[in-house]
Amino acid sequence: MMALADTVAAGAMEALTFDLQGETFALDAVLVREVLDRAPETLVPGAPPFAAAVINFRGRIIPLADLRLAFDLKEAAPTIDSRIIVIEFDLDGEAALIGLRADKVHEVTTIDASSTEAAPRLGMRWRQDFIRCLAKRNDDVIVVPDLAQIFAARGRADGGVVPFTSHQ
Repeated sequence: MMALADTVAAGAMEALTFDLQGETFALDAVLVREVLDRAPETLVPGAPPFAAAVINFRGRIIPLADLRLAFDLKEAAPTIDSRIIVIEFDLDGEAALIGLRADKVHEVTTIDASSTEAAPRLGMRWRQDFIRCLAKRNDDVIVVPDLAQIFAARGRADGGVVPFTSHQ
């Protein structure tokens, strides 16, 4: 699987765009396995708030992460537009399925490398290391999160990576 930075550097990236608290984010489309309507969640006692619940995805229990917490956005009650984006992501050398909460999922779009730039070092309200790049589309800015950095920092209360094993 081609890394996001390699994909953008190669000229373009197909990305799934979605909203969190009015901000538009994008994930490399090759990571996305499925977009689900809301699903029943089971809270995991003692789990860090970032990944405090699990869901049943096609008979497998997968963690449900909330990127809002990584970007210090307010938690919001689910709406009719709320979705869960199921991604397959490499954690500690193992492919893992992870659900990500989204307020609204938009579309798969092409992000050209020429429309991207690094997050500014000054004036950002979010951790710069949590942002792989920013992309300009018309008058909007799309945030491409650095999932590896976010999962490493937020996946565990002590800052370590939670090994989500995938059993078939």
